[in-house]
Amino acid sequence: MCPPADSTPDLSPSQPLTHTTLPAQHSYLLDQVTARTAPVLSRTDQDKWPGAELYQLLDYLHLEVLRQITDEEWLLFRNYQLTTEVLAPLREQHLTLRENIDTLTAASTDTHSPAQLGAAVRQLTTTLRDHIQTEEQLLTAETETPSTTALGATPHTWYALIEGPVIDLDTLPGAPGIDAVTGRLLRLRRGEQLELHASTDPLPLWRRLATSDPGGYGFTYLQQGPPQWRATISRHTGA
Repeated sequence: MCPPADSTPDLSPSQPLTHTTLPAQHSYLLDQVTARTAPVLSRTDQDKWPGAELYQLLDYLHLEVLRQITDEEWLLFRNYQLTTEVLAPLREQHLTLRENIDTLTAASTDTHSPAQLGAAVRQLTTTLRDHIQTEEQLLTAETETPSTTALGATPHTWYALIEGPVIDLDTLPGAPGIDAVTGRLLRLRRGEQLELHASTDPLPLWRRLATSDPGGYGFTYLQQGPPQWRATISRHTGA
């Protein structure tokens, strides 16, 4: 599968960086998925294979939508001690969503036609919309249900902040921000690099990587502060 093209559309968050209610969080996720399915379907409807477009969609589904499912089950469902009768259909829908994402991932191989891929994308979108509608009907009927972010999960809006070629560490505060950036750096492919900007020295972040994988990452200063540091971290080993 092809890596993202340089002409990646601007999918930066246009809403607040933290969504406090579940409906707001759902709306944001659905908008982001829709923004990534549209170029895929545009290609498949022309009987063309969507390489970079599909990569962007699958990356978001695996990193953000699947995480939302897990966060809901571990934070939202457990925190609100919902009854088995309420949880059962929601958990079943989560399983269906996981299966749809698996099906779409399998369809991303060149053994499937553009038409088959397009059908898998449309099925996933329908399943996601139906699940969101059902979940909100069950959970927000009487009270305003908090988002998983409000319960401690990493904001989905951070995805746009860490997936580009430059990461501003100052926009990702505290230990959760460092964890999010570390996760992104661990996903670097061999030969890929990211540029880090920060008001403090980012060297400890590289040392954290070097401890887990000695020799696997390179670090080069572009600017040494204070007041501003710029550096690149590159991947030497891996897939």
